[in-house]
Amino acid sequence: MSGVEEESPRRRFAEELRSARELFGDKGLSQTELGRIARTSKSTISRLESTTGPIPPELPAVLDEVFGTEGMFKLLYEEIVAADFPALYRRRMSLKREAEAIWEWSPTIVPGLLQTEGYARALLLKGKPRATPEEIEGDVSKRLARQSVLHVSAPPDLRVVLCESVLMRRVGNAEVMREQLAALLEHGSRPTTRLRILPLDAEAHLMIDWPASFLTLRNDVTVVCVEAYRTAGIIEEPEHVRPAVRAYTDLMGEALPAPQSATLITEYMEKL
Repeated sequence: MSGVEEESPRRRFAEELRSARELFGDKGLSQTELGRIARTSKSTISRLESTTGPIPPELPAVLDEVFGTEGMFKLLYEEIVAADFPALYRRRMSLKREAEAIWEWSPTIVPGLLQTEGYARALLLKGKPRATPEEIEGDVSKRLARQSVLHVSAPPDLRVVLCESVLMRRVGNAEVMREQLAALLEHGSRPTTRLRILPLDAEAHLMIDWPASFLTLRNDVTVVCVEAYRTAGIIEEPEHVRPAVRAYTDLMGEALPAPQSATLITEYMEKL
């Protein structure tokens, strides 16, 4: 086994988990006992300690709670997820972790930050029809892991504008869509989040055909992250960021207020 592999976040996760389990209390814990305490299975604990298969995204926080490790497993998990992405995506994820404010715009689908597990799985299955179930579940875990930025003690201020077509577009079956729309309502009810819907009859605008994330960092610098098919970009030049920010501000002005947006989401959910 190489030194690089031994020092990898995944290997460290496995070693820290085994060590914490064996040193727990006076006698340690068996894999079965830890599985029961952590509300998972012995086979899952065994997999994690042998570095095989995906890590359930909710489990690192549970392990930190069980062992009192103050976020160590959650941090290692985020490093594991980041290491699986190309350099540009890793930088984008790093910027999101640093952001004090995140603005999201999507004309097509629910942004990854707000996707439910079922919605994410349905999208990934369409995008990778030849992938194995294990590969799909691994990709789902990675996508959900990116949402950890919203579940810290001081989450960023989140502003989301979705085109009404996002509510209309069926991803997965009716139950998947109901669950996703209900999740949007839950997100919109949080004190740090504002979620608005842009009606279909709104005027054309600069960002009509591309999604974007606006990340405002602690130094008040804003960058714009954009994506297309198998490509992505991070726009940092002020002369390009400024018009994009103006366009997003215009979108906010055209979008329905938060209460009316919630009513519209509920109407679409009830039609399913």
